[in-house]
Amino acid sequence: MSATPAPRVTVTTLRKMKREGEKIVMLTAYDASFAKVLDAQGVDVILVGDSLGMVIQGHDTTVPVTMDEMVYHTRAVTRTAAHALVIGDLPFMSYTSLDMALRNSARLMQEGRAQMVKLEGGAPQVATVSQLAHHGVPVCAHLGLQPQSVHKLGGYRVQGRDEAVAKQMLDDAKALQDAGADLLVLECVPVSLAEQITQALEIPVIGIGAGRGCDGQVLVLHDMLGISPRAPKFSQDFIGTGATIPQAVASYVQAVKAGTFPQDQHCFF
Repeated sequence: MSATPAPRVTVTTLRKMKREGEKIVMLTAYDASFAKVLDAQGVDVILVGDSLGMVIQGHDTTVPVTMDEMVYHTRAVTRTAAHALVIGDLPFMSYTSLDMALRNSARLMQEGRAQMVKLEGGAPQVATVSQLAHHGVPVCAHLGLQPQSVHKLGGYRVQGRDEAVAKQMLDDAKALQDAGADLLVLECVPVSLAEQITQALEIPVIGIGAGRGCDGQVLVLHDMLGISPRAPKFSQDFIGTGATIPQAVASYVQAVKAGTFPQDQHCFF
């Protein structure tokens, strides 16, 4: 007899994992084949990130990625991801008004079959998150380094080392939660700040370059497979000598669940 399929991960599942101290494993995927591998190895959340602009399309930033491209890749992932919760990224300039955010979120969920959408930004996005939540759209917020704002930030820099900026990030995190966000990604922030935000929120916090104190971890798939031309400091090559892709994904899942990834060398202080 075939094994009973694992139930679909939901926002309720993720909140329960946070309460019980079980680490949440997230990875990016952009196509059906990789989504199937991640699903089979027990990844909890698959992010169809606009990072595809860099690792799939070869751009220097995520800015050129279009809404049509995000729908296309999200639809490919959701065709084979039967267990993991799938998040679709809202790309650059696709949520500059409430109407636009609603329309494009609907596209990701109706055409792409995503179960959640992700957007970048703090206080300026509170009204958008509130509007999406009001209409039944699960939202993942994103603070810290925001790749869509890389030109405004002046490069890929650690965020939150300044005391005033750190306080604003904590305030923004609370405001986004209160507005209805179901999940928060923290990218490239000091370990102590990430821990403070994680402890202050009831919703799960997923770190990328934010230390072990978060409720879970996310990496770009191509970074953790060692095939990105310039892997960031916070990533680790899990494929190793002779490992297969499924074995590498399984190793990543086990390391996050056990709390052995990230190590200090992957963090910012």
